[in-house]
Amino acid sequence: MSQDLAATSGVTEVEERSPSLLSRLLAETFGTFLLTLVIVGVLVYSPLNTVGGLGVALGAAFAYIAGAATVGRVSGAHFNPAISLGAWLSGRISVTSMFSYWGAQLVGAILASAVLFATVPQPLLALLGKENTSDAFDAAVNGFAQHSPLYLQTQGQAQFDWLPALLVEVIISAVLVGVYLGVHDRRSKIGYAPVAVGSAIAALSLVSWFVTNTGMNPARSTAAALFANNWGADGSGRQLWLFWLAPLVGAALAALFYRAFASVEPDELELDEDDDEDDDAPELVAAQSAPATTTPATSPVTEEKAAEPVAEPAGEPEKKNDDKA
Repeated sequence: MSQDLAATSGVTEVEERSPSLLSRLLAETFGTFLLTLVIVGVLVYSPLNTVGGLGVALGAAFAYIAGAATVGRVSGAHFNPAISLGAWLSGRISVTSMFSYWGAQLVGAILASAVLFATVPQPLLALLGKENTSDAFDAAVNGFAQHSPLYLQTQGQAQFDWLPALLVEVIISAVLVGVYLGVHDRRSKIGYAPVAVGSAIAALSLVSWFVTNTGMNPARSTAAALFANNWGADGSGRQLWLFWLAPLVGAALAALFYRAFASVEPDELELDEDDDEDDDAPELVAAQSAPATTTPATSPVTEEKAAEPVAEPAGEPEKKNDDKA
């Protein structure tokens, strides 16, 4: 029967070809474009709405889920250089693919910011008290100290310095990459991986929005900083280094931790399966041989009948002869 099943599966199985590198890069460009368009767009127009950090978190989550559902089967739905670094360190992509992904993600993020930059109405800038379009992008830039949202919300009475901002960015990036690696594990039975990663993005955005405006994605941070064009001595552009360093460090920590404690090499999986088969073999043999060697049980009634002595029929005529005598 096993040979028949193997033959059947061999006939019906269709060989699936992996997408080309160009297809994967286009998928990453599209996904990062969509993610950055939503995040930066919500922040640029934040003076006109009251969604705040909740709107950014939900928008980022929905954008990732939509993008991952669309092109996730092509590229793996990284949309983030930190996730690509984690995928490489965990052995899922090559270093060449990782750097190629980084380039595609930067292109997608910059294109999204360029679209937003080109479509901001000039009369709106005057109504908002902005001198130029670059000033409107200040709300979308990641930063710490006087560029953190907490500083603006408290009118300069409180702020997050670079060290707390660095720690927060490292932690949230490590959690995000850890979630991604876990739900995309080959042994995972989860069928809603984009929802899990999108939920992590939303939750982590709510935690870190007041701290740094939620970086966690170097491509998105770079695109916003480029169009904000604030590279002065105290400008937000000078703080971009933190939003590359922290996510990459967090991704490396998550990937190394996952590879050390959560991943299993294919050889180990094959050995475990062989051991299980060896353990089950004696039980199967015993179960199959049991009916052939077992003798039917004898009922108590049969045993009693077998134990009773058989009466001799010749005894009665002898007794009659004695009576006549």
